[in-house]
Amino acid sequence: MEDQSSTSAPSIDPFKLLKIVQNPDGSLTRQSLFPSVSITEEESTGSNASQLAFFKDIPLNPQNKTFIRLYRPPTPPPNTNHRLPLLIHFHGGGFILFSATSRPFHDACSVKAVKLPAVVLSLEYRLAPEHRLPAAYDDAVETIMWVRDQAMDVNGCDPWLKEYVDFSKCFLIGSSAGGNMVFHAALRALDIDTSPVKIIGLIMNQPYFSGVERTESEKRFVNDRILPLPANDLMWSLALPEGADRDHEFCNPMTADGFLKEKMGRLTRCLVTGHGGDPLIDKQRELVKVLEARGVDVVAEFAEGGCHGIEIFDPLKAEALLKSVKEFVDTCCRCVNYESAAAKSTL
Repeated sequence: MEDQSSTSAPSIDPFKLLKIVQNPDGSLTRQSLFPSVSITEEESTGSNASQLAFFKDIPLNPQNKTFIRLYRPPTPPPNTNHRLPLLIHFHGGGFILFSATSRPFHDACSVKAVKLPAVVLSLEYRLAPEHRLPAAYDDAVETIMWVRDQAMDVNGCDPWLKEYVDFSKCFLIGSSAGGNMVFHAALRALDIDTSPVKIIGLIMNQPYFSGVERTESEKRFVNDRILPLPANDLMWSLALPEGADRDHEFCNPMTADGFLKEKMGRLTRCLVTGHGGDPLIDKQRELVKVLEARGVDVVAEFAEGGCHGIEIFDPLKAEALLKSVKEFVDTCCRCVNYESAAAKSTL
């Protein structure tokens, strides 16, 4: 993508770009940018990505209209002792757009289920501004607790999870706003007894963070075609709690107090990926530095060029991201296996 830098004031109408209209009551009318994949397609035939994995929808919180879309590979593990990691996925969209059923996110989850292989759980969380943050984080934590209850067989365990999943090998994964959710859900999970579920890896692809002070990359890509500053600012104004600015810890945890920064140091292994053509790249690099300074094991992969959400538009970038995720998941799982074997040898 060519350099979108500009020293002039942004001239983009963010409402038109995002295809949203704000109603008098504060809610949004959204014109879908991506088609939705219905559950009935699971039984259809075809060669697209949605047919790679079996999937089904499970209610999470009917009152909040949240649900889980669960994916599993069509071929069972080779033996009963070989169970699969569980990826808990949060979709992107600046907290105001899209769904777990939106085609790009649905297809990506299907591919991961087959190619890793893994069981993938994708959350349909509440969107802002109808449900401002921390509603999405609350839904993410409720999902983790649901998985814990499944692992404990509380009121029964879903057959797919019971047959395929190794609950000691769970990951949180998300892109853009979903990457932000990974970070904040993981911090909240530190205060919860999730046993026997163990979250052993956090995967944040182009995580969505910003701040009041403009970074150099934000200024350089002020009129970016994918995420121009006016759209970024609008999404945060709709997502953050009423009266909060972009230095709120939900948006800019790097300015958080000492207590939150102490918690950051207790996070598990992280994979953070980004692209040089993303206006948010500087904030993502800043996050990596903060985590590393607190002793977190971080794998940082920042590529040249590209744009925000490039894996949606470029199959080669999507393939590269999948390779990075697979390597990270495999490495984390090997570490768990090694630690478990070492612990047994000392008994």
